[in-house]
Amino acid sequence: MKEIRYLVRQRLPFRGHDESDESANRGNFLELVKYTVGQNEVISKVVLENAPKNNQMVFDEMSEPLIPETRDPVPSSFLLLDLILDYPVVWQQTVQSNVSDKEQMAVVFRFVDKHGTVKERFIGLIHVKETSSASLKCAIDSLFAKRGLSMKQLRGQGYDGANNMKGEFNWLRSLILRENSSAYYIHCFAHQLQLVVVAVAKKQFEVGDFFDMISALLNVVGASCKGKDRIREEYLKEIEEGINQGEIKTGKGLNQELSLQRPGNTRWGTHYTTLHRLAHLFSVIIKLLEFVEEEGTDSTKRRQANGLLKYFNTFDFAFYLQLMLLLLGLTNSLSVALQKKDQDILNPMSLVKSTKQQLCKLRDDGWDSLVNEVFSFCKKHDIELVIMDGEFVNPRNPRKRSNMTNFHHYQVECFYTILDMQIQEFNDRFDEVNTELLSCVASLSPIDSFHEFDQLKVLRLSEFYPQDFTHVDRRSLEHQLGLYIDNIREDERFAN
Repeated sequence: MKEIRYLVRQRLPFRGHDESDESANRGNFLELVKYTVGQNEVISKVVLENAPKNNQMVFDEMSEPLIPETRDPVPSSFLLLDLILDYPVVWQQTVQSNVSDKEQMAVVFRFVDKHGTVKERFIGLIHVKETSSASLKCAIDSLFAKRGLSMKQLRGQGYDGANNMKGEFNWLRSLILRENSSAYYIHCFAHQLQLVVVAVAKKQFEVGDFFDMISALLNVVGASCKGKDRIREEYLKEIEEGINQGEIKTGKGLNQELSLQRPGNTRWGTHYTTLHRLAHLFSVIIKLLEFVEEEGTDSTKRRQANGLLKYFNTFDFAFYLQLMLLLLGLTNSLSVALQKKDQDILNPMSLVKSTKQQLCKLRDDGWDSLVNEVFSFCKKHDIELVIMDGEFVNPRNPRKRSNMTNFHHYQVECFYTILDMQIQEFNDRFDEVNTELLSCVASLSPIDSFHEFDQLKVLRLSEFYPQDFTHVDRRSLEHQLGLYIDNIREDERFAN
């Protein structure tokens, strides 16, 4: 909307202190909308009070509908809440001057009303004095008390599990679970995978250094159009030479034009694409770095090219390139599956289990094949090999003796350590309780004529919520389900 563009460009606050209908000044945004309405009869029919209640862009209208629901004389077991939080943010003065430099937490409630309808409401932004788990829990307790809600009504938690708030939200999750064991936390599987594969790998110093070098490479050769054009030209020359010498096959879909792709911070699959193309274009990239080092006009880029050439011609680089290609390639199928919008919940859970098994298998049996790939890459590109039985020299402190062999360093301190971290993180983020819970929920799916319906899973699902199903309820449920299944099978309307 033009009003939004105007306020952003002028760096004006959107909201007013009082946005009620009786207010003389409802804030810059609403006053601009009112002015536009007065100038255009067509627009006046579809905005503000004439718009749907969930699209009136008035804060009070967004948060208040929940209050009547919570004050209804409904048994607490019928009002089930799912608490969704986003990590605290600092609002800059250019966005909202009346709350500048305050850390705030966005809160959304998803709940079931007395009619069994699932609803979702953005409650607002809560100011927090600090970003500790205790402070966040205190803010949530105050919000629940204000709304007349109980923590016992919670049946789910959802937070952003990344970056600086990951640890605090983990503690917050634990604090809420201590108070209510049925408030299960299930994070977005696709985001979880992003955190597992890339974030964990970067905890290992050498892998973090490897990704930093990839980032520097993209700044040197991938940031300019000239650099990209030169990569394409050199790659085409190599393809032509390979075809002429009979080393490269030709055909439909083969030998497509390639260039380096900058990976996205929140999509680990792009890292896999970047590394795959780096391995494929390696000799071309080396030529381009040599050109930048010798003939570049920017002295900073020339120094960076020199450092990159030294690193890319080391065994370390070849080792971590092949290791990360192996790890990212192993989880690529899972990543693609998790990002499908029409995904059957049982399929990704099965893939998560299979991926964890493949990681364990790779740890036990994958060392020899990895080393062979690394040695093959080094020989192809004239990178000096290391003697595995020789003493490892730490590049960060070459004068100090390491008292370990290269074999021990690369196998135990690198290969085993990284895979152990990956497996542990998989187990933590995709724990058995959550996957079993989702599996039981999937048994109620109406897809394919309730094909996944399973009486035992429904009974198991009731055990996850002892506050909603007593022992007597569960015994009754077992009999009710048996009668239900027999009844349905005898009903001609459900013959198919």
